[in-house]
Amino acid sequence: MAAEKLSTRHLLGIKDINLNDIELIFETADNFKDVINRPIKKVPSLRDITIANIFFENSTRTKLSFELAEKRLSADVVNFAASSSSVSKGETLIDTVNNILAMKVDMVVMRHPYAGAGVFLSKHIKAQIVNAGDGAHEHPTQALLDAYSIRQKLGDVRGKKVVIVGDILHSRVAISNILCLQMLGAEVMVCGPTTLIPKHIASLGVKVEHDLKKALNWCDVANMLRIQLERQDIKYFPSQREYAMMYGLNKQILDNLDKEIVVMHPGPINRGVEITSDVADSKQSIILEQVENGVAVRMAVLYLLASQND
Repeated sequence: MAAEKLSTRHLLGIKDINLNDIELIFETADNFKDVINRPIKKVPSLRDITIANIFFENSTRTKLSFELAEKRLSADVVNFAASSSSVSKGETLIDTVNNILAMKVDMVVMRHPYAGAGVFLSKHIKAQIVNAGDGAHEHPTQALLDAYSIRQKLGDVRGKKVVIVGDILHSRVAISNILCLQMLGAEVMVCGPTTLIPKHIASLGVKVEHDLKKALNWCDVANMLRIQLERQDIKYFPSQREYAMMYGLNKQILDNLDKEIVVMHPGPINRGVEITSDVADSKQSIILEQVENGVAVRMAVLYLLASQND
Protein backbone atom coordinates (compact mmCIF):
# COMPACT_ATOMS: atom_id res chain seq x y z
CA MET A 1 0.00 0.00 0.00
CA ALA A 2 1.34 3.43 -0.93
CA ALA A 3 1.83 6.22 1.60
CA GLU A 4 -1.19 8.39 2.45
CA LYS A 5 0.37 11.75 1.57
CA LEU A 6 2.59 13.12 -1.14
CA SER A 7 6.14 13.96 -0.08
CA THR A 8 5.95 17.41 -1.71
CA ARG A 9 3.69 20.49 -1.58
CA HIS A 10 4.00 21.13 -5.31
CA LEU A 11 4.25 19.03 -8.46
CA LEU A 12 7.11 20.76 -10.28
CA GLY A 13 8.77 17.77 -11.94
CA ILE A 14 9.14 14.00 -11.74
CA LYS A 15 12.61 14.46 -10.25
CA ASP A 16 11.00 16.07 -7.18
CA ILE A 17 8.78 13.08 -6.33
CA ASN A 18 9.50 9.49 -5.33
CA LEU A 19 8.15 6.02 -6.11
CA ASN A 20 5.68 6.13 -3.20
CA ASP A 21 4.25 9.38 -4.56
CA ILE A 22 3.76 7.85 -8.01
CA GLU A 23 2.06 4.77 -6.58
CA LEU A 24 -0.22 6.91 -4.42
CA ILE A 25 -1.16 9.04 -7.45
CA PHE A 26 -1.94 5.87 -9.47
CA GLU A 27 -4.08 4.33 -6.69
CA THR A 28 -5.99 7.59 -6.31
CA ALA A 29 -6.42 7.83 -10.09
CA ASP A 30 -7.92 4.30 -10.11
CA ASN A 31 -10.66 5.57 -7.79
CA PHE A 32 -11.26 8.69 -9.86
CA LYS A 33 -11.48 6.62 -13.04
CA ASP A 34 -14.53 4.91 -11.55
CA VAL A 35 -15.98 8.35 -10.81
CA ILE A 36 -15.58 9.72 -14.35
CA ASN A 37 -17.17 6.62 -15.85
CA ARG A 38 -20.38 6.83 -13.86
CA PRO A 39 -23.49 8.87 -14.81
CA ILE A 40 -22.84 11.62 -12.25
CA LYS A 41 -19.18 12.44 -12.79
CA LYS A 42 -18.69 14.96 -9.98
CA VAL A 43 -17.37 14.62 -6.45
CA PRO A 44 -17.31 17.46 -3.89
CA SER A 45 -13.66 16.81 -2.88
CA LEU A 46 -12.29 20.28 -3.76
CA ARG A 47 -15.33 22.42 -2.98
CA ASP A 48 -14.17 25.86 -1.72
CA ILE A 49 -10.72 25.42 -3.37
CA THR A 50 -9.92 27.93 -6.11
CA ILE A 51 -7.51 26.87 -8.84
CA ALA A 52 -6.01 29.25 -11.42
CA ASN A 53 -4.91 27.81 -14.76
CA ILE A 54 -2.19 30.15 -15.99
CA PHE A 55 -0.96 29.35 -19.49
CA PHE A 56 1.85 31.48 -20.94
CA GLU A 57 2.03 29.10 -23.91
CA ASN A 58 -0.61 27.65 -26.18
CA SER A 59 -2.30 24.49 -24.99
CA THR A 60 -5.51 22.74 -25.92
CA ARG A 61 -5.32 19.21 -24.56
CA THR A 62 -3.51 19.84 -21.26
CA LYS A 63 -5.57 22.91 -20.42
CA LEU A 64 -8.86 21.14 -21.17
CA SER A 65 -7.76 18.09 -19.20
CA PHE A 66 -6.82 20.12 -16.11
CA GLU A 67 -9.99 22.20 -16.33
CA LEU A 68 -12.15 19.10 -16.59
CA ALA A 69 -10.27 17.46 -13.67
CA GLU A 70 -10.83 20.60 -11.53
CA LYS A 71 -14.53 20.78 -12.36
CA ARG A 72 -15.05 17.07 -11.71
CA LEU A 73 -13.63 17.72 -8.22
CA SER A 74 -16.01 20.72 -7.77
CA ALA A 75 -13.18 23.28 -7.51
CA ASP A 76 -13.71 26.91 -8.53
CA VAL A 77 -11.71 27.49 -11.69
CA VAL A 78 -10.11 30.68 -13.03
CA ASN A 79 -8.59 30.56 -16.53
CA PHE A 80 -5.88 32.92 -17.65
CA ALA A 81 -4.28 33.05 -21.12
CA ALA A 82 -1.10 35.13 -21.28
CA SER A 83 -1.51 36.27 -24.88
CA SER A 84 -4.65 38.22 -24.00
CA SER A 85 -3.34 39.56 -20.67
CA SER A 86 -1.10 42.27 -19.24
CA VAL A 87 1.89 39.97 -19.78
CA SER A 88 1.86 41.18 -23.37
CA LYS A 89 2.17 44.70 -21.91
CA GLY A 90 5.37 43.79 -20.06
CA GLU A 91 4.08 42.62 -16.67
CA THR A 92 6.45 40.18 -14.92
CA LEU A 93 5.62 36.63 -13.88
CA ILE A 94 5.60 37.46 -10.16
CA ASP A 95 3.34 40.50 -10.68
CA THR A 96 0.89 38.46 -12.69
CA VAL A 97 0.71 35.69 -10.14
CA ASN A 98 0.62 38.00 -7.13
CA ASN A 99 -2.35 39.75 -8.66
CA ILE A 100 -4.09 36.44 -9.13
CA LEU A 101 -3.21 35.38 -5.58
CA ALA A 102 -4.58 38.64 -4.23
CA MET A 103 -7.86 37.19 -5.46
CA LYS A 104 -7.28 34.34 -2.95
CA VAL A 105 -6.36 31.44 -5.23
CA ASP A 106 -5.26 28.22 -3.50
CA MET A 107 -3.50 26.46 -6.35
CA VAL A 108 -1.84 27.47 -9.62
CA VAL A 109 -1.55 25.20 -12.66
CA MET A 110 1.06 26.82 -14.89
CA ARG A 111 2.57 26.32 -18.32
CA HIS A 112 5.48 28.58 -19.21
CA PRO A 113 8.01 28.78 -22.07
CA TYR A 114 10.96 29.04 -19.66
CA ALA A 115 12.43 26.02 -17.86
CA GLY A 116 12.24 26.36 -14.09
CA ALA A 117 9.40 28.90 -14.05
CA GLY A 118 7.39 26.74 -11.64
CA VAL A 119 10.33 26.28 -9.26
CA PHE A 120 10.96 30.04 -9.27
CA LEU A 121 7.31 30.72 -8.53
CA SER A 122 7.07 28.15 -5.73
CA LYS A 123 9.79 30.06 -3.86
CA HIS A 124 7.92 33.35 -4.04
CA ILE A 125 4.24 32.60 -3.48
CA LYS A 126 2.21 30.65 -0.93
CA ALA A 127 -0.11 28.81 -3.32
CA GLN A 128 0.66 25.28 -4.46
CA ILE A 129 2.06 24.96 -7.98
CA VAL A 130 1.42 22.26 -10.56
CA ASN A 131 3.78 22.42 -13.52
CA ALA A 132 1.81 21.89 -16.75
CA GLY A 133 5.01 22.13 -18.80
CA ASP A 134 7.99 24.49 -18.52
CA GLY A 135 9.85 25.03 -21.78
CA ALA A 136 11.77 21.93 -22.87
CA HIS A 137 12.29 20.95 -19.22
CA GLU A 138 9.51 18.86 -17.61
CA HIS A 139 5.84 17.95 -18.02
CA PRO A 140 5.17 15.75 -14.97
CA THR A 141 1.44 15.05 -15.36
CA GLN A 142 1.99 13.86 -18.95
CA ALA A 143 4.65 11.40 -17.79
CA LEU A 144 2.36 10.18 -15.01
CA LEU A 145 -0.59 9.63 -17.33
CA ASP A 146 1.66 7.88 -19.89
CA ALA A 147 3.03 5.48 -17.26
CA TYR A 148 -0.48 4.99 -15.85
CA SER A 149 -1.73 4.10 -19.36
CA ILE A 150 1.07 1.53 -19.82
CA ARG A 151 0.18 0.04 -16.42
CA GLN A 152 -3.49 -0.17 -17.44
CA LYS A 153 -2.70 -1.78 -20.80
CA LEU A 154 0.12 -4.18 -19.83
CA GLY A 155 -0.60 -4.75 -16.13
CA ASP A 156 2.69 -3.39 -14.86
CA VAL A 157 5.42 -0.98 -15.95
CA ARG A 158 8.30 -2.85 -14.28
CA GLY A 159 10.46 -4.77 -16.77
CA LYS A 160 8.72 -3.29 -19.81
CA LYS A 161 10.79 -1.87 -22.68
CA VAL A 162 9.69 1.59 -23.78
CA VAL A 163 11.12 3.49 -26.73
CA ILE A 164 10.55 7.24 -27.05
CA VAL A 165 10.84 8.25 -30.70
CA GLY A 166 11.35 11.69 -32.23
CA ASP A 167 12.36 15.15 -31.10
CA ILE A 168 13.97 14.25 -27.77
CA LEU A 169 16.06 17.44 -27.73
CA HIS A 170 13.12 19.86 -27.41
CA SER A 171 10.75 17.56 -25.56
CA ARG A 172 9.70 18.10 -21.95
CA VAL A 173 7.59 14.95 -22.29
CA ALA A 174 10.69 12.83 -23.04
CA ILE A 175 12.67 13.87 -19.95
CA SER A 176 9.72 13.48 -17.57
CA ASN A 177 8.85 10.12 -19.14
CA ILE A 178 12.40 8.82 -18.85
CA LEU A 179 12.57 9.72 -15.14
CA CYS A 180 9.10 8.34 -14.37
CA LEU A 181 9.49 5.07 -16.31
CA GLN A 182 12.91 4.36 -14.80
CA MET A 183 11.56 4.96 -11.30
CA LEU A 184 8.83 2.40 -12.03
CA GLY A 185 11.41 -0.14 -13.25
CA ALA A 186 11.03 0.08 -17.04
CA GLU A 187 13.89 0.00 -19.55
CA VAL A 188 13.98 3.11 -21.73
CA MET A 189 15.43 3.77 -25.17
CA VAL A 190 15.37 6.97 -27.20
CA CYS A 191 15.32 6.92 -30.99
CA GLY A 192 15.62 9.70 -33.55
CA PRO A 193 18.02 11.55 -35.83
CA THR A 194 21.40 12.36 -34.22
CA THR A 195 20.57 16.08 -34.37
CA LEU A 196 17.47 15.61 -32.18
CA ILE A 197 19.05 13.39 -29.50
CA PRO A 198 20.71 15.39 -26.66
CA LYS A 199 24.45 14.79 -26.50
CA HIS A 200 24.73 13.32 -23.00
CA ILE A 201 21.37 11.57 -22.73
CA ALA A 202 23.03 8.16 -22.28
CA SER A 203 24.20 9.42 -18.87
CA LEU A 204 20.55 9.12 -17.76
CA GLY A 205 20.86 5.36 -18.25
CA VAL A 206 18.85 5.18 -21.48
CA LYS A 207 19.76 3.30 -24.64
CA VAL A 208 20.21 5.34 -27.83
CA GLU A 209 19.18 4.01 -31.25
CA HIS A 210 19.03 5.75 -34.63
CA ASP A 211 17.33 2.96 -36.57
CA LEU A 212 13.54 3.00 -36.04
CA LYS A 213 12.94 -0.64 -37.04
CA LYS A 214 15.59 -1.91 -34.59
CA ALA A 215 14.06 0.20 -31.83
CA LEU A 216 10.55 -1.07 -32.55
CA ASN A 217 11.70 -4.71 -32.58
CA TRP A 218 13.29 -4.13 -29.15
CA CYS A 219 10.34 -2.45 -27.44
CA ASP A 220 6.99 -3.36 -25.86
CA VAL A 221 5.74 0.22 -26.10
CA ALA A 222 6.56 2.99 -28.60
CA ASN A 223 5.83 6.57 -27.54
CA MET A 224 5.89 8.68 -30.73
CA LEU A 225 6.67 12.36 -30.11
CA ARG A 226 5.83 15.14 -32.52
CA ILE A 227 8.46 17.35 -34.11
CA GLN A 228 8.43 20.62 -32.15
CA LEU A 229 8.92 23.03 -35.01
CA GLU A 230 7.99 25.98 -32.77
CA ARG A 231 11.08 25.32 -30.60
CA GLN A 232 13.51 24.71 -33.44
CA ASP A 233 15.60 27.77 -34.21
CA ILE A 234 17.67 25.99 -36.89
CA LYS A 235 16.98 23.12 -39.30
CA TYR A 236 17.64 19.79 -37.58
CA PHE A 237 16.70 17.63 -40.59
CA PRO A 238 16.25 18.28 -44.32
CA SER A 239 12.43 18.11 -44.55
CA GLN A 240 9.34 16.74 -42.82
CA ARG A 241 8.95 14.32 -45.71
CA GLU A 242 12.42 12.88 -45.13
CA TYR A 243 11.80 12.71 -41.37
CA ALA A 244 8.55 10.80 -42.01
CA MET A 245 10.38 8.33 -44.28
CA MET A 246 13.09 7.65 -41.67
CA TYR A 247 11.21 7.96 -38.37
CA GLY A 248 7.50 7.92 -39.19
CA LEU A 249 5.51 4.92 -37.95
CA ASN A 250 3.15 3.48 -40.54
CA LYS A 251 0.92 0.37 -40.62
CA GLN A 252 3.32 -1.55 -42.86
CA ILE A 253 6.19 -1.17 -40.36
CA LEU A 254 3.85 -2.10 -37.50
CA ASP A 255 2.53 -5.21 -39.25
CA ASN A 256 6.04 -6.39 -40.18
CA LEU A 257 7.27 -6.48 -36.57
CA ASP A 258 7.81 -9.84 -34.88
CA LYS A 259 5.34 -8.97 -32.12
CA GLU A 260 2.47 -6.66 -31.30
CA ILE A 261 3.56 -3.43 -29.61
CA VAL A 262 1.58 -0.68 -27.89
CA VAL A 263 1.61 2.71 -29.63
CA MET A 264 1.31 5.97 -27.69
CA HIS A 265 1.43 9.68 -28.52
CA PRO A 266 1.20 12.62 -26.11
CA GLY A 267 -0.62 14.76 -28.73
CA PRO A 268 -1.14 16.85 -30.69
CA ILE A 269 -0.49 14.41 -33.53
CA ASN A 270 1.04 15.47 -36.83
CA ARG A 271 -0.67 12.75 -38.86
CA GLY A 272 1.51 11.57 -41.71
CA VAL A 273 4.74 12.82 -40.08
CA GLU A 274 5.63 10.86 -36.92
CA ILE A 275 2.61 8.56 -37.18
CA THR A 276 0.11 7.74 -39.93
CA SER A 277 -3.66 7.84 -39.44
CA ASP A 278 -4.07 4.07 -39.77
CA VAL A 279 -1.59 3.56 -36.90
CA ALA A 280 -3.08 6.31 -34.72
CA ASP A 281 -6.54 4.77 -35.13
CA SER A 282 -5.43 1.11 -34.89
CA LYS A 283 -6.23 -1.29 -32.04
CA GLN A 284 -2.58 -1.15 -30.93
CA SER A 285 -2.87 2.57 -30.27
CA ILE A 286 -3.85 3.74 -26.76
CA ILE A 287 -3.85 7.46 -27.65
CA LEU A 288 -7.49 8.04 -26.62
CA GLU A 289 -7.02 6.01 -23.43
CA GLN A 290 -4.15 8.39 -22.60
CA VAL A 291 -6.56 11.32 -22.92
CA GLU A 292 -9.14 9.68 -20.64
CA ASN A 293 -6.47 8.67 -18.12
CA GLY A 294 -5.11 12.22 -18.19
CA VAL A 295 -8.25 13.52 -16.48
CA ALA A 296 -8.14 10.82 -13.76
CA VAL A 297 -4.40 11.31 -13.08
CA ARG A 298 -4.76 15.09 -12.89
CA MET A 299 -7.75 14.72 -10.54
CA ALA A 300 -5.52 12.53 -8.35
CA VAL A 301 -2.66 15.06 -8.34
CA LEU A 302 -4.92 18.03 -7.51
CA TYR A 303 -6.80 16.10 -4.83
CA LEU A 304 -3.62 14.83 -3.14
CA LEU A 305 -1.95 18.24 -3.18
CA ALA A 306 -5.06 19.95 -1.78
CA SER A 307 -5.46 17.34 0.96
CA GLN A 308 -2.08 18.32 2.40
CA ASN A 309 -3.67 21.52 3.68
CA ASP A 310 -6.30 19.74 5.76
